Amino acid sequence: MRPRYNQLLLVLVAAALSIAPRAEAQQRGPVDAEPWTIVPAPQASLVFARDGTLIGEIGKEIRTSVSIKTLPKYLPQAFVAVEDHRFYQHDGVDVVGIAGALKDNIFGERRGASTITQQLVGNMHPSIIDRSDKSLGRKLKEQSAAREMEKHYSKEQILEAYLNQISFGHGWYGVESAARHYFGKTASRLSLAEAAALAAMPKGPALYDPLKYPDRVRQRRNVVLSLMADQGYITQAQAEKAKSEPLVTTPNGGYSAYAPWFVDVVRVQASRAGIPVNDGGYRIYTSLDPILQNAAMAALLEETAAAESQPGYTHPKYSPGKRTRPTRTTDYLQGMVVALDPTSGDVRALVGGRDYADSQFDRAVDGMRQPGSSFKPIVYAAAIADSIAPNAIFSDTALAIPLPNGTVYRPEDSDGQYLGALTLRDALTRSRNVVAVQLGMQLGMDSIASLAHRMGISSKIAPYPSSAIGASVVQPLDLVAAYTTFANLGTPVEPRFIYRVEDRNRKTVLSQQIHALPPALDQRATYVVRDMMRDVVERGTASSVRRYLPASIPVAGKTGTTNDNTDAWFIGLTPDLVAGVWIGFDKPTPISASAAGGSLAAPVWGKMVARYYAAEPQIITSRSAEQWAPPLGVIMGDVDRTTGELATDQTPPDRRYTEYFVEGTEPPVLRVDPWKVFASGPIVF
Repeated sequence: MRPRYNQLLLVLVAAALSIAPRAEAQQRGPVDAEPWTIVPAPQASLVFARDGTLIGEIGKEIRTSVSIKTLPKYLPQAFVAVEDHRFYQHDGVDVVGIAGALKDNIFGERRGASTITQQLVGNMHPSIIDRSDKSLGRKLKEQSAAREMEKHYSKEQILEAYLNQISFGHGWYGVESAARHYFGKTASRLSLAEAAALAAMPKGPALYDPLKYPDRVRQRRNVVLSLMADQGYITQAQAEKAKSEPLVTTPNGGYSAYAPWFVDVVRVQASRAGIPVNDGGYRIYTSLDPILQNAAMAALLEETAAAESQPGYTHPKYSPGKRTRPTRTTDYLQGMVVALDPTSGDVRALVGGRDYADSQFDRAVDGMRQPGSSFKPIVYAAAIADSIAPNAIFSDTALAIPLPNGTVYRPEDSDGQYLGALTLRDALTRSRNVVAVQLGMQLGMDSIASLAHRMGISSKIAPYPSSAIGASVVQPLDLVAAYTTFANLGTPVEPRFIYRVEDRNRKTVLSQQIHALPPALDQRATYVVRDMMRDVVERGTASSVRRYLPASIPVAGKTGTTNDNTDAWFIGLTPDLVAGVWIGFDKPTPISASAAGGSLAAPVWGKMVARYYAAEPQIITSRSAEQWAPPLGVIMGDVDRTTGELATDQTPPDRRYTEYFVEGTEPPVLRVDPWKVFASGPIVF
């Protein structure tokens, strides 16, 4: 009975297939919609870090097509062995395979019989042939198109298109993209075992995901290797050797750094410049430093998790993988980190949040937050530029300031105390709000707003006394970039993300140069303020930074904490970097009673920079403290920290320090009187 049944089955199959061309002929559409044509597959635009490593891809589908001639022979052979072992014998439809599948289905063993050509037809033209449709009509249309494709293209062309077309999960298409993301190398460099692992995936990319199910993939990989040996593509010894190899995938999806927010900025900037990077095929070279980016990401995750683990923490906590789809904002503690090269403005690191899969909102670029006391260096810079000396005495005392709306503004500090007479330097070091407000009123908030804008801050600074202590919201990236003014002795630079963009022919279609803004401050005044900011790190609110960085690395910076401990900031600079950290909730909410810039943001900054210098130790020797030597026109003298007066022989050592003055604002005794040279008579040569 069984032989006669098999013969009848083959007759039915042949009859069914013989009507397929006529059925297709009745339904053909326009020539450009023919389902048998091989059309160019969508490509990705590749985004590279400053060291040439890959950090991201942009496009409708993440794919980089490659020629089959560049691949090791065993890679396409692995796919043929497991997906369509009669690929080189059939005409696009495997009649023998269909007969076997029908027989198995009748006897309860479900399996398909689609050839590689049929799969390509369906995957390449999903709007014409819907492979989720299980009807006989769809199958006949697919078979007809597959046969027609084989008439117009060689087996090599079809196999190449197939290898570049198929999905490997995670939005990655084609063997080149899969090789890069799963194994961290090009498809041309895949080993036999790795090639077989990729060939194991088309049956079910989600089911056979090497990142999630390595044991399952390894077992199916070994099945593929056995099939290759049985079909004569490799020897049994080669198969056994490859089976013994562990399945090792690359971390970070094959990227040298986790930088999705940075890649989003690059995509937007290139698109606004008229480069259609979403269409794919471009190569984008950027300023990102993978070492610094990874250090920033790790430090932010560690310190925000540590904050959530503190006793009494009552807010929702971050839970990886909790959400099935990303949202704009989250209810757990968030953060952002930006690091720039101060001389060029090159953005070396940008972290827009804790988890891009959870929230793609970029808190560095799209967020608007109150900077708190991290805005104060701009106020103090305006004061020093206005000839106020850093040893000038101000009174930290209660203020009552009538406002135009009839209310009274009473600035105070989080400790609820007033410290009395303080030097300007000490007031910045201790971040006293009352002194900053006094300076804002004395200088005029319009003058301070003007300086902030010259330094690169684009948002409006409201003309209220509270703006002197950071009440006006700013874009975090703008604020961090403004600190390049202090690094460059008065000249800010704009952030730069993209070096150049090349098209598919490697022709440069976009090039971005360094863009320095006009000088915002006098060099001498800038130097004095920067030195005052060094005290913030050495003995002030940001002293926690020194837990991570040795004294040999000069650091200047400023913490910031807004009302009710809602925003925590630290922005700091070394001779090599300007970087800023913000921590808070997307919906402004008090973090905790003890939260502050020095306890939350500064440790993130310290950890990040320490890891960067540990990985790049040569930078410390090549750019040392000499770069921060005072410029001409800066006068120095020993001052009593308590009184603000010049130090004497009786000044205790712990109160003596070196103060810097813009020439003309120094104490009279430090001024050189050229006429004194003639007091003892004429000069004789």
